[in-house]
This record gives sequence, C-alpha cells and structure tokens, in this order.
Amino acid sequence: MSRRLEGQTAWISGAASGIGEATARLFAEEGARVGLADVHAERGGEVERAIRGSGGEALFVPCDVASEESVRAAIEGTVRRFGGLQIVVNCAGVVHGRLLHEYDAEEWDRLMAVNVRSIFFSMKHALAYLRSNERSYMVNIGSISSFVGQAGTPAYTASKFAVLGLSRSIALDYAAIGLRCNCVCPGITDTPMLRHHLHATADPAATLTTRLHRVPMGRALTPDDIARSVLYLSCEDSAGVTGTSLTVDGGYLAAAEWETSKVTLPSDLP
Repeated sequence: MSRRLEGQTAWISGAASGIGEATARLFAEEGARVGLADVHAERGGEVERAIRGSGGEALFVPCDVASEESVRAAIEGTVRRFGGLQIVVNCAGVVHGRLLHEYDAEEWDRLMAVNVRSIFFSMKHALAYLRSNERSYMVNIGSISSFVGQAGTPAYTASKFAVLGLSRSIALDYAAIGLRCNCVCPGITDTPMLRHHLHATADPAATLTTRLHRVPMGRALTPDDIARSVLYLSCEDSAGVTGTSLTVDGGYLAAAEWETSKVTLPSDLP
C-alpha cells in the first residue's frame, strides 16, 4: 500500500455503509485518520471497530447531516480527536422512487437537506480547519443523475444536479486557499441503497438485469470502485484537478442507446 494519505485527517459522511464505508476503509489503509459520520450508530460503530482492528485510526460520531448542529459537532469531534482536517468527503444521500406530484413538502425538504444542504453545512464548519493547510480537498458524491434525468426519481435527480453545480462553485470560490473540490458521479453501484430499492420490486434480479443491459460493462459497480476514484481526488495524484466531475458508470453515459449482450449479477442476489 502506498500510504498516500499518511498524516491526513478525513471527515466522511455516510460512512456506515456503501460508498462512504468503502471510502473510509480505503483511506485508513492509505494512512488517514478517519472521522466517520452517519445517522446509523450501530453500523457506524462496527465500521470504526473494523478499521481500528486492522491497525487504522477511526472515530465514529453519530451525525444527522440534515442538521447543522449535528454536522458541526461531528466535524469538531473529529478535529478534537485527531487534530486538524485536510479532507472532507460528502457521501451521505437518500433516494425516493416516486412521481413528483406524490411528494409532500416535508419529504422533498428532507431529501434536499440530506443530499445538498449537508454539503453547505460541512463546508461552513470545516472551512476554518481546511484553510489552515497548504492543500485541502473536498469530494462530493454526485451521480449519473447529475447529468441526465431518470424516471421516477425527480427529487433525487434535482439534488444530484445541485451537488455537481455546488461542487463547481466551491472549487471556484476557495481555490485561492488551496482547496480543491470535485464531484464523483457513480452509475449503478451495489450499495445497501440499491439493494433496498431492488427488493421493493417483484423480482430484484430481473429488475437489476434490465438495468444492467444498458451498461456496456454489463455489471454493477462496487463501492470499492467508487472509493478508489474518491481517493484519487483526495490526494496529489490529481494535482491540478478541481471543479470537475469524474464519472464512474461502466460506460452508461457514453452512448444514447445500448444493449449489452452479457450481464453479471452479484452472486448473492436472489
């Protein structure tokens, strides 16, 4: 292992599962001290113990990213424990599968708070620590829905367009202090969120097969696939890269139409 993040401290939201967990584990392997922020306390504690059991440094802090006070406390708790802060990764997110007229205002506002407003909170309360470094990094998790609409997910799609635009604005406004901000935009990724929505359908395997036929690589990405891209944008391997997006989607957005001949499903999907 190259230990590219030796001596760095990272704060990662949504770190109890999926892309956030994979990013936290990879960052710890690369030498970072990781602050794990998530609303799911039991699972977050398990991730902390697993990282520490493997020789890494980690602290789980319960955090509802929709709450400014909760984000502030989680960031400050991470800094108190490890000293300083160089990297912020905003992974927390939720999705609803429904039509726009079926929402009520509270549901809409909650999704936007978790997916978008949380980035505002993390930037606001991390800035004092980030600007004290010669170089610092923010990576926000967007989606292929940052570029194209998808049926039945209007609030999610709107939020992910916003994440990409906000990432570009942060990159412009804070470049002078040495902060680089970028957006990673995953395609179909085998996360607990995806599994939850698949199992809400009559035939999860058939649903996923249909979706993967549109992906030239013919498989779902793994959280580790996405975490490696987050790592690239969180160190000097990507020096000079800011205000942009890195799409990791198995080729999904490369063509207007696609029907792959071979699909590979996760082995444990019924």
